[in-house]
Amino acid sequence: MLLTMNLRLKLPAWLMERSRRWAHLRTAPARQLINFLLALFLLFSVVGFYHDLIAGGTAPFVIVLANAALSGAIALAWVLTTMRLPVWCLIFALALQLSSNSIFRLLAEWINRTFHPKQVPSGSGIHFAATSIAIAVFSSYYLFARYMRYTGSESLRFRTELELANTVQKTLVPPLVLQTPSFEIYGVSHPSEKVGGDLVDALELSCGDTVSYVADIAGHGLFSGILMGMLKTAVRTALRDRDCGDGAATLSQLMQRINFVLPEVKEPQMYATLTALRLNINGEAFIGMAASPPVLHWQAAQKRFVRIEEEQFPLGLLPVSSFTAHGVEMHDDDLLVIATDGIIEVCSPSGIEFGIAALESLLNTNAAAPLATLATSIFAATRAYGQQEDDQTLLLVRRNVLI
Repeated sequence: MLLTMNLRLKLPAWLMERSRRWAHLRTAPARQLINFLLALFLLFSVVGFYHDLIAGGTAPFVIVLANAALSGAIALAWVLTTMRLPVWCLIFALALQLSSNSIFRLLAEWINRTFHPKQVPSGSGIHFAATSIAIAVFSSYYLFARYMRYTGSESLRFRTELELANTVQKTLVPPLVLQTPSFEIYGVSHPSEKVGGDLVDALELSCGDTVSYVADIAGHGLFSGILMGMLKTAVRTALRDRDCGDGAATLSQLMQRINFVLPEVKEPQMYATLTALRLNINGEAFIGMAASPPVLHWQAAQKRFVRIEEEQFPLGLLPVSSFTAHGVEMHDDDLLVIATDGIIEVCSPSGIEFGIAALESLLNTNAAAPLATLATSIFAATRAYGQQEDDQTLLLVRRNVLI
């Protein structure tokens, strides 16, 4: 009996170690869940048969079956508690585990009093236990195979849907290459997963001016990607009929509009950061920022970088009454560099962030390069520096040399 208890005591640690991996079973269809639970029950029922083997195989068959059933039931108790009940309920599963020997003894005494089973010859008992182990193992294998086949088909369906979402992502966030009378615009986004929450976009207003922006939805993955698509729709709807009014007011009202719309379509903890530019056909530029990283302004004449920062709340998180925007004085060959935190916060193996300063240093020697070449060098530098953990998006805007 001591050996039986020792073997069973290994079960909770094994199950608890992997409990997080079974989270999908909480919402699994009944048919799939039954296959899994029956397979687990049969697999751990082997403990009861094994105990009879090492005891010489003399216990009555009904006692052996009761011990096997108790071993399987204890395994199910741990799994069901881990899957369906709060963590504190593990106390009851642990109590059942620790009292398993006493439960078995009481069960065996009741069976003996009620049915008066006789001891069996050692050879017959060993043959019965060994055959039962083989049947239990092969049956559990069959049920696990059915469970895995169903899980595999579900996984394939999920991968197919994820590939479709990735195609939608590429449609929503294609590389941005745009030339206006006064500005050259280049933007690109690399999601950390198949679907990301970063967005780079540009659209022409009815008056001929251009609004270009980078938005970063908190987090990454499928839900962030869905919210990103909603945000793009909201921005384009808000700017669709925008006239040639004040450039700063356009961006301020855009941020207010997004801040009003987002809470209705997102989880409470989610939000978006935004850096938006209005680039007028006469060369004027305006910028609005909502909780985004600093924008780097390369001043070509002075050959230096100036950081543009604005302390404002992110969009969709709080009912902020107003957002501000302002003009940016840009001259020939000046450059604006907008990078999301997925680039700036890339960490080295030792945990040190790439940072704004490293980005400035990289750009200092490449500021005059074509925008596509400049973007490629930035992504190459971050990949060499550390592993990508978040969506990475760049928007580069250069003022044309006006003749």
